[in-house]
Amino acid sequence: MTKLGEDLSRARRRRGLTQQSLAERAGVGISTLRRLEAGDPRMQLHVLARVLHVFGDIDRLDKLMDAGVDDIGLALMDEQLPKRVRPRKGSNAF
Repeated sequence: MTKLGEDLSRARRRRGLTQQSLAERAGVGISTLRRLEAGDPRMQLHVLARVLHVFGDIDRLDKLMDAGVDDIGLALMDEQLPKRVRPRKGSNAF
């Protein structure tokens, strides 16, 4: 969360926005924005979404927990794969 906050702060500054300006554009209070940039883990997701929308990067939320790149989940599934696959009785094998 700390890195996310630092990255958001850097993105804001690169765009030449003050905290007050970004807070107004995102429709949040300045104290909320400061907590987001500080990496407060209690921050609500909709605040992040609003800030990303102001930055024009709302599509990044789409990739946040993309199942296709869930390395741990895929590894756990691979561990459960059978060692070999046998045809079922009475089924037509290729």
